[in-house]
Amino acid sequence: MSANLPAGAEYQNGSGAGSSASAGRLQFFMSTNMTTLQDLPDIQRQVEEALDTMRPYLEADGGSVRLVDITPQGVVELELLGACETCPMSSMTLRAGIEQAVKRSVPQITRVEAVNV
Repeated sequence: MSANLPAGAEYQNGSGAGSSASAGRLQFFMSTNMTTLQDLPDIQRQVEEALDTMRPYLEADGGSVRLVDITPQGVVELELLGACETCPMSSMTLRAGIEQAVKRSVPQITRVEAVNV
């Protein structure tokens, strides 16, 4: 992981007692003075709001999505749920629907990926 970091930046994975991966990511963003993803809780909220606009369409076909993580590179990692897990159109839905909605709402996001496909 450290090979992808800017010079002088340290990534703290939040493995200490009482901390979380989100706290580690927020520490990374703050320690590197990144302005685009500095406020991780706000970014997570915005991504969830964008996903909420897509969920009714997914649920109509028996599926849904769950936000797993947002990487330091601005990649949203999602878990496809229900019918979306096995649907042959899920990759198209992910790119043309979900990714576009998220990137339109949260310009700091660079990509959306499914972790279980």
